[in-house]
Amino acid sequence: MKQVFCILAFLAMCHTAIAQQTRSEVTKPTTPTDDAKPNSPSVPDVYAIEGQFDRVLVLRFKYQADLLAGLEAMVKEHKIRNAVILAGAGSVTGYHFHGVSNRTFPSKNVYVKDPTAPADIVSMNGYVIDGRLHVHMTLTNPDNAFGGHLESGTTVFTFAIVTVGVFKDGIDLSRIDDKTYR
Repeated sequence: MKQVFCILAFLAMCHTAIAQQTRSEVTKPTTPTDDAKPNSPSVPDVYAIEGQFDRVLVLRFKYQADLLAGLEAMVKEHKIRNAVILAGAGSVTGYHFHGVSNRTFPSKNVYVKDPTAPADIVSMNGYVIDGRLHVHMTLTNPDNAFGGHLESGTTVFTFAIVTVGVFKDGIDLSRIDDKTYR
């Protein structure tokens, strides 16, 4: 009986080692002054930035490609300064993303990583802002939909397709994701 218990305990430990999802929380302060400042009446509640696409790129990623690294390479190779990510689809063998985890400044993010969990990409969107990526994705498995900001370590399974609308020069997206512009 003791031998059976030891075997079951060993199998339980092995199962835990296989389940590799990790979570970590990181505080993202700007400065204490910026984090404490109230909304300014000079900053509108909402504003529009008008622009036109110069071109649309459809990017295709193959098996085992890192999704974020591939996007960064394409932004550099195609000299993309400002763009909008219009769509994404495909599947991954593992993922890494982060999402906001609190409601007061300074903001906090929870990073979720599971390099062994397959999932479908059902949506991607975001921006290229002066050459910097700000990408969101939604993933699904048979039980849940989940996602957040794309991080390196999200590895393509069957394929991934990402459609990017590249703006013509002259558009300024520099404050679009600035949490201190309020």
